[in-house]
Amino acid sequence: MREEAFRAEQEQGRYAPHVRPINEMVDALRQPEGRGWMPYVAPWHGGAGARVLSILRDPGPKTLDGTGSGFLCVENDDPTAELQAQIFERAGIAPHDVTPWNAYPWYINRSPKAAELQAGAEVLKQLLGVMPKAEVVLLQGNEAQDVWRRLLKAHPDAVRDRILEVVSTYHPGQQALFVRDPEERARRAQHRIDSYQKVGAALREGTRQS
Repeated sequence: MREEAFRAEQEQGRYAPHVRPINEMVDALRQPEGRGWMPYVAPWHGGAGARVLSILRDPGPKTLDGTGSGFLCVENDDPTAELQAQIFERAGIAPHDVTPWNAYPWYINRSPKAAELQAGAEVLKQLLGVMPKAEVVLLQGNEAQDVWRRLLKAHPDAVRDRILEVVSTYHPGQQALFVRDPEERARRAQHRIDSYQKVGAALREGTRQS
């Protein structure tokens, strides 16, 4: 997103057919009576046609309009996005395989509260409704795992007739490694890598079966 041409390309494709259903949903959720601002999903990703839904905590500062890109994207100019892009690539997961999202999709830049995660679960139900090809849900961090549990409790029908492999791991931000024990830090870092590899393997298996 540092590159002006790439960022302009994302802006021009904001309502491309594969991301239109999601980004129109974002427009509706951005209404003045709503909770505030929310970034779009970059057309660099798979949008409604993605096979992987990747959920983090909340949009980071580099998603903001003006100071950032205005999009959720693994090409954003921040370490969390960079690490995801690197591990996805190593695991054989292409950008178009994935749609990035957040447990609390509105911009707050802090840990969401319980009521906010409940609101995030309602939006997550909507999102799954426009992602019929999703096969894997990658839950990165405690809040992502929390919002998924809330979704299952409040709306079990959202996943009842679907085959979804759920993979849970640590958040790709540095805070997930803020522990004193170096062995625990290494274990968490490796867990993230192994989890992405598991997602990549699931995609390859699904391709062979289709």
